[in-house]
Amino acid sequence: MGILLVYDVTDEATFNNISNWLKQIDQHAVPNVKKVLIANKMDMPDDSKVVDSARGQALADQHGLQFFETSAKSG
Repeated sequence: MGILLVYDVTDEATFNNISNWLKQIDQHAVPNVKKVLIANKMDMPDDSKVVDSARGQALADQHGLQFFETSAKSG
């Protein structure tokens, strides 16, 4: 079992919510549940992205999460 934490690279608020979601997971999920951080909307033009890959990877590293970038639109 695992939990996918997905944020929108064009919306800073979704990225900022990840830490809150992680706290809730720690409080309410089974111990040692697998968690993965996913950056979505990577198909968007670079000038519309407000959260770059380095910030996503840094957050994942800080919390010991695997990190992936994806696009629901382009696969």
